Amino acid sequence: MADKIYNILFLCTGNSARSILGEVLMKHDGAGRFHAFSAGSFPKGAVHPMALEILSGLGFSTEGLRSKSWDEFAVSGAPQFDFIFTVCDNAAGETCPAWLGHPITAHWGIADPAAVQGEGQREAFLQALRYLRRRIELFLALPLETLDAMSVERRLNEIGRSEGATGLAGANA
Repeated sequence: MADKIYNILFLCTGNSARSILGEVLMKHDGAGRFHAFSAGSFPKGAVHPMALEILSGLGFSTEGLRSKSWDEFAVSGAPQFDFIFTVCDNAAGETCPAWLGHPITAHWGIADPAAVQGEGQREAFLQALRYLRRRIELFLALPLETLDAMSVERRLNEIGRSEGATGLAGANA
């Protein structure tokens, strides 16, 4: 079990900012232990330009990133997920597809940096990146091989209530 590679899906409504940041961070920080993906319930069709600018400016690869529907992952032959994290309150409240394999889910909601217009937008994206990176660091520190599913889910929900959590994340039990 220690050599298991876990599949993670980051979900948001538009799949253009927060879920993309989560995917890239997990691919980088969890390399070798995790495969990361992202999707949206109503994808915007393009990754937000500021997300691409921030990620590439920090040295992360943005190759192949695209805004896509969660429907791509609800079909035969799609990756089977071990974990699914919603990163926006809208996606957390929507009826998701039936995911194969009964993944552990948690809500890690943070404010939408794309909603900020003008000169504060760059800082909003950097803050979203910091919040997501901290959640991913906490997740990566979990001894997944020694915890039962209920304990993992409880800890993931605690992580979702960490600094920067939106209202819905703070309400998770």
